[in-house]
Amino acid sequence: MTYRFAAFAAAAAFAAMPASAQDLSIATGGTGGVYFPYGGGVGEVINNHVEGATGSAEVTGASVENVALVSRGDSDLALALADTVYQAFHGEGAFEGRQVDEIRALMSIYPNAVQLVTLADSGITSLEDLRGQRVSVGAPGSGTEVSAQTLLEANGITYDDFSPERLNFNETADALRDGDIAAGFWSVGPPTSSIMNLATTRSIAIVPMSDEEIANAIEVEPTFAPYTLRAGMYDGVDEPVQTISTPNVMIAHEDMDEELVYNIVRAIYENVEDLIAIHPAANDTTPEFSIDSTPIPFHPGALRYLEEIGMTVQDHQRP
Repeated sequence: MTYRFAAFAAAAAFAAMPASAQDLSIATGGTGGVYFPYGGGVGEVINNHVEGATGSAEVTGASVENVALVSRGDSDLALALADTVYQAFHGEGAFEGRQVDEIRALMSIYPNAVQLVTLADSGITSLEDLRGQRVSVGAPGSGTEVSAQTLLEANGITYDDFSPERLNFNETADALRDGDIAAGFWSVGPPTSSIMNLATTRSIAIVPMSDEEIANAIEVEPTFAPYTLRAGMYDGVDEPVQTISTPNVMIAHEDMDEELVYNIVRAIYENVEDLIAIHPAANDTTPEFSIDSTPIPFHPGALRYLEEIGMTVQDHQRP
């Protein structure tokens, strides 16, 4: 079963859960990215391994919106990019003047790779080639737009230098296929279905980042890290592509029950193979990755599990 079909099968299973169970809303992203199937997998793990709770993935506008949903109590769990989570917790960047310091991390789950996709014959081979073009920077309020804008501005390119389109993953793929845009950004765990589907109907290229462009981005946003997309990940992309990545973080409100969080975290780590079966990005869902990558304090329930298995968290990760 592919991860796409597994996610929808998991969603169907949620409906059969007894009404007496505590139903947890999991804010994810659009159906064309990794957040939705991954969130569906988290829901399935909760259903199968956390007594008295069920989980259901909700389609959202992704990272920035998801932080707000958790803050307001409209979602119980959410997936969001580390840079978005960091900015929200500290009241910086997109969250300047509206600090959201009540969010806590359950874990970092996998790295999101910034993938700048174009058609193979577009002539776009670098960030500089985006000047004067129509470019999708991601859905409004998404972590993709935050990452794209940060990367571009760190390298001297602003929205004044091209025509930005704010499209979700599926819309970006459709616009590339139809020739309505020249390139589009994805910040998502590779491989992602919308790029895979595009590559079956059009010859695509993924624009590489230079060492200098990556260094410039990391200087501005320390949660960025170098990342190489492996050759053959998408049809027609036969060479490795150097880019950057940002960890993804699962968050909850600080007031979420400590025992419930502990049980969710334990269930995910101890049954991660269930998530890997839904999407290979879950291969990075490990306690070690969480310790290395999580930019805000852990929820006490998550911290309790990590210390129970002998992990040493960083100072900034303590509530």
